[in-house]
Amino acid sequence: MKEFYPEGIRFNTEENQMVINSKEKLLSLRGDKILESIVTMCDSGHNLHVDLGGIKGVIPRAEGAIGIAEGKTRDIALISRVGKPVSFVITGKTFDNLGRPHFTLSRKKAQEMCQRAYLSHLVPGDVICAKVTHLETFGAFCDIGCGLAALLPIDSISVSRISHPKDRFCVGDVIKAVVKTIEDGKITLSLKELLGTWEENAAMFSPGQTVTGVIRSIEEYGVFVELTPNLAGLAEPRQDITLGEHASVFIKSINPDKMKIKLVLIDTFKSDEKIPITYFENGNRIKEFYYSPPGAVKQIKTLF
Repeated sequence: MKEFYPEGIRFNTEENQMVINSKEKLLSLRGDKILESIVTMCDSGHNLHVDLGGIKGVIPRAEGAIGIAEGKTRDIALISRVGKPVSFVITGKTFDNLGRPHFTLSRKKAQEMCQRAYLSHLVPGDVICAKVTHLETFGAFCDIGCGLAALLPIDSISVSRISHPKDRFCVGDVIKAVVKTIEDGKITLSLKELLGTWEENAAMFSPGQTVTGVIRSIEEYGVFVELTPNLAGLAEPRQDITLGEHASVFIKSINPDKMKIKLVLIDTFKSDEKIPITYFENGNRIKEFYYSPPGAVKQIKTLF
């Protein structure tokens, strides 16, 4: 299973660099070894040209991804790889009249290997590595192995509500996620179960402190300020603020029974900084997640 990573993670490893920059190693390689290198061009036939240390490597269009040949995957999936690393295996080699090798590569075969040996064995609750590749209003698409995608819905990103996944991620972020559901081969991810319970997050703060947060919701009865991705507090209503602004807030009280943190909003300011993600779960699998403290009025849990 450790052979399969989101694209880009393998590229700069010593083992990968030693192979893709050595003609001798490339020529002696067997066909089931997954490598990564940069796509330098997508030609008019949508074949991908890959940099192999000055040696020519080409991924034919039909081998560019699972579903391309059948029309289930659009060619934009190939075009968008230009300038980025791709996973592949060597499927053939020829020599020109000067004796220089040319390699035929397959990204599709690498994806099929990943699907068969890794993704098909995943079950809900498995904690995996993922790389954010695309952001939509409804969630973040993530590469979970050799360019194969899974969806991380916006309501599964954190307990603190956000208006768009870009509030939490940038394209290219490498994250941990937990497998939420698997239906008809499609994998859905979740992140919030890895970001700590209410108690774990609240333990980082104390009444009397003044800290920073992000304004996530403005209601008639108050302003919700995110202190961590899995923790928000409520401040009194205020008019001169906007969603997404950063704020300095005074922590007035912390109430575990009602999972409430009362804040006093001191000031607001503009910032592009995202509140950092802290993982509280470091295992490879979780069966259940209880966000609420024991005895809290409201119980929030996830069972896998």
